[in-house]
Amino acid sequence: MDYNFREIEKKWQKRWVEQKTYQVTEDESKKKFYVLNMFPYPSGAGLHVGHPLGYIASDIYARYKRLQGFNVLNPMGYDAYGLPAEQYAIQTGQHPAITTVNNINRYREQLDKIGFSFDWNREIRTCDPEYYQWTQWAFIRMFNSFYCNDEKKAMPIGELVKAFEANGSQGLNVACSEELHFTADEWKQMGEKEQQEVLMNYRIAYLGNTMVNWCPALGTVLANDEVVDGVSERGGHPVIQKVMRQWCLRVSAYAQRLLDGLDGIDWTDSLKETQRNWIGRSEGAEMRFKVKDSDLEFTIFTTRADTVFGVTFMVLAPESELVAQLTTPEQKAEVDAYLERTKKRTERERIADRSVSGVFSGSYAINPLTNEAIPVWISDYVLAGYGTGAIMAVPAHDSRDYAFAKHFNLEIRPLIEGCDISEESFDAKEGIMINSPKEGAAAGGLVLNGLTVKEAIAKTKEYIRSTGLGRVKVNFRLRDAIFSRQRYWGEPFPVYYKNNMPYMIDESKLPLELPEVSKFLPTETGEPPLGNATQWAWDEVNQTVVGVERIDHTTIFPLELNTMPGFAGSSAYYLRYMDPRNHSCLVDPQVNGYWQNVDLYVGGTEHATGHLIYSRFWNKFLFDLGVTVKEEPFQKLVNQGMIQGRSNFVYRIKDTNTFVSLNLKNQYDTTPIHVDVNIVSNDVLDLEAFKAWRPEFATAEFILEDGKYVCGWAVEKMSKSMFNVVNPDMIVEKYGADTLRMYEMFLGPVEQSKPWDTNGIDGVYRFLKKFWTLFYNRDGEFIVNQEAATKEELKSLHKLIKKVTSDIEQFSYNTSVSAFMICINELYTLKCNKKEVLSPLLVVLAPFAPHVCEELWEAIGNQSSVCDAQWPSWNEDYLKEDVVNYTISFNGKARFNMEFAADATSESIQETVLADERSLKWTEGKTPKKVIVVPKKIVNIVV
Repeated sequence: MDYNFREIEKKWQKRWVEQKTYQVTEDESKKKFYVLNMFPYPSGAGLHVGHPLGYIASDIYARYKRLQGFNVLNPMGYDAYGLPAEQYAIQTGQHPAITTVNNINRYREQLDKIGFSFDWNREIRTCDPEYYQWTQWAFIRMFNSFYCNDEKKAMPIGELVKAFEANGSQGLNVACSEELHFTADEWKQMGEKEQQEVLMNYRIAYLGNTMVNWCPALGTVLANDEVVDGVSERGGHPVIQKVMRQWCLRVSAYAQRLLDGLDGIDWTDSLKETQRNWIGRSEGAEMRFKVKDSDLEFTIFTTRADTVFGVTFMVLAPESELVAQLTTPEQKAEVDAYLERTKKRTERERIADRSVSGVFSGSYAINPLTNEAIPVWISDYVLAGYGTGAIMAVPAHDSRDYAFAKHFNLEIRPLIEGCDISEESFDAKEGIMINSPKEGAAAGGLVLNGLTVKEAIAKTKEYIRSTGLGRVKVNFRLRDAIFSRQRYWGEPFPVYYKNNMPYMIDESKLPLELPEVSKFLPTETGEPPLGNATQWAWDEVNQTVVGVERIDHTTIFPLELNTMPGFAGSSAYYLRYMDPRNHSCLVDPQVNGYWQNVDLYVGGTEHATGHLIYSRFWNKFLFDLGVTVKEEPFQKLVNQGMIQGRSNFVYRIKDTNTFVSLNLKNQYDTTPIHVDVNIVSNDVLDLEAFKAWRPEFATAEFILEDGKYVCGWAVEKMSKSMFNVVNPDMIVEKYGADTLRMYEMFLGPVEQSKPWDTNGIDGVYRFLKKFWTLFYNRDGEFIVNQEAATKEELKSLHKLIKKVTSDIEQFSYNTSVSAFMICINELYTLKCNKKEVLSPLLVVLAPFAPHVCEELWEAIGNQSSVCDAQWPSWNEDYLKEDVVNYTISFNGKARFNMEFAADATSESIQETVLADERSLKWTEGKTPKKVIVVPKKIVNIVV
């Protein structure tokens, strides 16, 4: 019986479905283990070989934990809302729901071929109303909550209303957009609309004016990761910065908890540091600066209050409201031109760019401690969302301020006379001058002599606080999340507008389903695509959706026209996997109490900030509500690397249709052309397939070397334009799913990026065929026997078990594949066909190559799936060496090897080595000066 992977894989994939092998339920008698992949966005192109890398890695771990006796949850679903499907709908007129379902079906077909242990009974799709009902529900809860800094959690907005009725805003310590001051009587005298406007200042989900990435061509706001070099990633359209009224989530309220939570989870240090930098906690002081010859004043935030005596200019963010107020008529044209240029740059680009640009406002501010007038500039290196959007610039003690001052020839004033001021004198880590006054500073008005920097900062902050010039404050770089998109294909907001204020639809009426529209573009008046819907108004009396023609603003009101962004559906999806068919709640408390949170999360580094920050925030909010039992959603996180494409090239002789082989191309004037890697094998071109590939190559001629055409190659991003996309279906068809799974792991460490190279896949395929021959001979006869295993066979097996167990725990799957190959070669040489060895070997290999292991597990007489076997343990007794190989060296140079018993003494080893006739040759009859025996390694004889 030959190794017929096609029949084997079809057989077991069908049986797994029939027997519900991978369906899981809560089982209190077993320990739980929750494995999760960052679920895919199903594109029309389907999967290429890079996509399954993380899925295979997590699947191996899921299978391994199941074999260890854990109850393993390993679900899969689809992030089904998004801009690509909508843009395709705009281009073709085909509804996004149709293309999305087609794409999902294609993904499912490909995933099933690879043999994953997903519990498809738990599949979710973010575009399914049954799913996004709970996204809408969470949004309503956020709208009806505020964040109490004293309690350090979200609380019902009704509690805030009670506080207002009793004491107004006095004594409040809550997260807000701006500080408001009013009495209880003033609150009670407000009308409903005014009260709602005040509450909007405190809600966790709120409407606010915020700077966004606006793409006019797409008619929508874009997330930072959807903008590259000032244009949209989708279509390459210009993107500008624009202030818009948008739904936002008050993620900033959770900044400290997001920071603290990193200490208790098993993520890489680099990923944690990325999140810490993104959250950006800084302690400092807010100070008020008056504007010269004006009643205006503005506030700045600084972490180095002690450097206020070194301030020589101020800088405003281009988006600051102060820009219009402080710009003089003489400077207006220049300022307006600068603001227009900065609109085309995202905040992320501004943070990364170290170039200098700016413009003088024409106004001056007064330093509150020195009373001197200092110029106010505008520059895009200051961000509106961080601090107050205004800074005091101390160029002698800050590298960016220094670069700005040098560029515009502004004053640079050290805190101590004679302090070295040059670009080279900056401490890159501290961002201050190395020769700045780390042991104290002297300046007018406040004595800082003899103080350390820390003491000087503390004294200055206390002075600022006590004199009423400002206040001490902790600041965070983390911004509130912009939660509106001007798109059709997204979750509808459960919001209607009465008197221009938002009201929530009753939770019992959810889901509010996405309506049909006549076209997917914005309306002629510039409203989002939902403005084209005819059935999109809310009947407040009957609690139902009705036609827009019935809107009377008395009982029937307009519904929200924006939709939610992509991260809305992906922020809490892991919870829904626990209880996907529950119609009464997001997740049953008892079910959540069992699964708790994700034990292993696998996904790409591109989600290090956005998705992971939002998911952690969302989960913490639900934790405050008592919905989740764990504050952190993902206990351990592994980032898989990227599989890059291995491109191939052919070389066309210029002005001809003749192609010359790689090693002959230097003899001609040639042009390299990307060629489809699927018609290349081991860098050798299939000539007939090349002629059939494109019409212009039908008459191609070739100059060969040794009778074949050798292609050039390079490692590049896997892309259709480079013809280096490898479809996993082709690999599965040619070599089988088990070969694909093992080969992707064999390419290198899971966390590292590596090129796809089919040149090595034959080796993995041959390994599986050799493995098969331990069970069946060439005549197809089953040859497994019941004989007792030898010591050598047991040693080979247990060495493998120990190695693979350790490797799986460390995600070192590439070395596991190498260990399998070594073990099989050893057993093949030993002619081992014994069930005592092969049975545990099947269990260890099963997570990597489940199809072939299921087939052979059944062949050796098992009635149940290999998935339900028990992971074997290794016995150290079998790993002890009886004989040790020593390298024999003379004066440090290795000359030959000798074997000794593992328990041989150094004296006996030395005596035997010196008596060997080969030693006599290298000592040349001389008496050795010294003999050094390194146990179990080397003997060095010094002559």
